[in-house]
Amino acid sequence: METIITSTSSKLTAFNSPSSTKSHPFSPKFSFNFPGNRNRKNLISLKQASFSYRPLSVKANSSQAATSTETTKIGTVPSEMKAWLYGDYGGVDVLKFDEKVTVPEMKEDQVLIKVAAAALNPVDGKRRQGKFKATDSPLPTVPGYDVAGVVVKVGSQVKEFKAGDEVYGNINEKALEGPKQFGSLAEYTAVEEKLLAPKPKNLDFVQAAGLPLAIETAYEGLERTGFSSGKSILVLNGSGGVGSLVVQLAKHVFGASKVAATSSTRNLELLKSLGVDLAIDYTKENFEDLPEKFDVVYDAIGQCDRAVKAVKEGGAVVALTGAVTPPGFRFVVTSNGAVLKQLNPYLESGKVKPIVDPKGPFPFSQVVEAFSYIETNKATGKVVIHPIP
Repeated sequence: METIITSTSSKLTAFNSPSSTKSHPFSPKFSFNFPGNRNRKNLISLKQASFSYRPLSVKANSSQAATSTETTKIGTVPSEMKAWLYGDYGGVDVLKFDEKVTVPEMKEDQVLIKVAAAALNPVDGKRRQGKFKATDSPLPTVPGYDVAGVVVKVGSQVKEFKAGDEVYGNINEKALEGPKQFGSLAEYTAVEEKLLAPKPKNLDFVQAAGLPLAIETAYEGLERTGFSSGKSILVLNGSGGVGSLVVQLAKHVFGASKVAATSSTRNLELLKSLGVDLAIDYTKENFEDLPEKFDVVYDAIGQCDRAVKAVKEGGAVVALTGAVTPPGFRFVVTSNGAVLKQLNPYLESGKVKPIVDPKGPFPFSQVVEAFSYIETNKATGKVVIHPIP
């Protein structure tokens, strides 16, 4: 099957179109009034603007598309898209829906993805609250790290992917250092090829979208502790987005001798289904009072001061959030498509399973509700947004 894609790439870098500027509670960095707009002050004609037109002829992989549980149409890439954004730091009330956000320009080492599903992570909320504004990208910002979707356009330096390929990944190489201004909570997002992997054939877009940042964090944390076959591990918040994947990777990829994990009463059976040998109900017992100690404690909830009491002498404690107590340590995950490719066989075999919170997926119209929910810290697995128009 051959699909012809005609792409129009604008050299103007306006984030918002003038038709949407009126309704925004903030002023975008650039604003242009095109012909047809009632407000003709500072009018810029299309003849004055610099545009380049680059027709792109590509072949869509029909056999791969047939294996997907959903179909995403590939066609003309528009100049504007629907997206969620915020122009000020703050609570969920700063999030605004806009139907006329400029589609991001694609660099030569990037692909443009038609987003099918996106997932939320705690870092999304912290970023929106301005907790690392010193290293953030400029406002206004389209949030979102995790993405699953279909490639619609590729840069000249891209070698592995082509239009029609189904991919997934964490679009920001460094979570806190200059994350992209155009995130995944939009119809389109531009991502470096090296941050992506082919979507596992047995997973739908919702399942795939919930994996990248969490599974990369789980994997990198285990690697940094030197975790290996025959070692024991205790995972705090084993039913959460990262914790549920730490449990599975430790057991099925790294070969743990024993996996213990904490959760509330309602999630104990989930822990056991993921391979946990000792499921601990934190509402009824304190894990640090157990006579048994562990080679590694992976703290995915923010209890490092207690976690260090449950680790063997010479062991390691990973702390993802909250204050760090020695010998605990913290790291910031590095997004890497090669890690996802390495783990794809475990996902496709079913040894490692994505966990999507049963309240979801949340529709694109309920992004504010999804943010409010994830910030309660009560989600099971990942909070996913789907479908995206």
